[in-house]
Amino acid sequence: MQLEHYISDLLYRYDCVTIPEFGSFLTQRQSAQVHDNTNAFYPPKKTLSFNEQIQTNDGVLVRYIADVEKIPFETALQNLSKRVKSLKSYLTEGETLSFENIGDLVFNEAGKIEFSPSYHLNYLTDAFGLSQFVSPAVTREVYKEEVEAIEKVIPLTVTPEKRNNRSYLKYAAVAVVALGLFGFGFNNHINSVDQHNQMAQEEANAQLDSKIQEATFVISNPLPAITLHVNKQSGNYHIVAGAFREEENSDKKVVQLQDEGFKARKIGKNRHGLHQVAYASYTSREDAFKALNSIRKEQNKDAWLLIKAID
Repeated sequence: MQLEHYISDLLYRYDCVTIPEFGSFLTQRQSAQVHDNTNAFYPPKKTLSFNEQIQTNDGVLVRYIADVEKIPFETALQNLSKRVKSLKSYLTEGETLSFENIGDLVFNEAGKIEFSPSYHLNYLTDAFGLSQFVSPAVTREVYKEEVEAIEKVIPLTVTPEKRNNRSYLKYAAVAVVALGLFGFGFNNHINSVDQHNQMAQEEANAQLDSKIQEATFVISNPLPAITLHVNKQSGNYHIVAGAFREEENSDKKVVQLQDEGFKARKIGKNRHGLHQVAYASYTSREDAFKALNSIRKEQNKDAWLLIKAID
C-alpha cells in the first residue's frame, strides 16, 4: 500500500487528512512572501503540520484507498490498520518514517511524534505553476543638492545710472497692486460662477427627487402575493449514504431518506461518474462527525464524510 501517495493526493483537496488510530496531517494557507536580504519571492503555499491527537476515522482516507484499489471499504480499513501497526512499531524501534513529498516522523525524547515537513511540493492548487524566483537588487542613486539660502528680490533690472531715480519703485508698486486686485477680482468671479452652478445643480436634483416621489405605478391586473419557504442545504461537510450509476436510483434513495426524517439531497457526481446521495450537509465539522457516528451506529455502518464545497 503506497500510503504516502494517497495522503499526498488528498492534501491537494483537504485541509486535514487523518490516518485512523495514528494522527492527522494538517495544512494551513500561507501568503506570498519576499525575503528582504536575498530578494527572493515565494508564492503562496500550504504549510504542513502533524497532530497525533486527531485520530478519529472520518472515512476520507479509507474511502479514497477503496476507490483507487477497487476494494470494499472494510477491506481497505483492515489493510490500513495493519499498516498503522507496522508504522507504530517502526517508530517504537527508533526509526524515522519518511513520507515522500510530505515529511519525516520520528519519536522525540518525550515519546511524542515529531514532524519535519518536506518542501518539495506546494499543495495549494491556487498557486499551481508559480515558483520561487530571485529578483536583482534595485539600486537608486541619491543626488544631494546643496541650496544656498537667497533673499527674494523684485524681478526688475536695476542699472547703476537709474539708482538715483526712485520713480521705478513707484511704478513697480502700482503694477503689483494692480495685479493683486485683478487676481482677487478674477477669483471672486470664478467663485461666484461655481456657486451659481452648484445652486442650479441642487435645484435640478430637488426637482428630480420630487418627480420620483410623486410617480405612481399602476398594474391593472396584479397577481396575488405568495410566500415561499425554501430550506436550502448548505455546508461543506456531507455524510454520504451511497453512490448510484443510474440517477433514477439516486432520486429514489433521496425520497427514502427524506421519508425517514433526513435532510437528504443529491450532491453531484464523483470522479467515477456515480450520483452521490447525502443524508445531510453541515457547516460545522464537529456537528458532521456527531451525525456520522450516530448514522453509523443506527443506520449505515458504511456511511462516510465528504468534505467538498458544493453550490
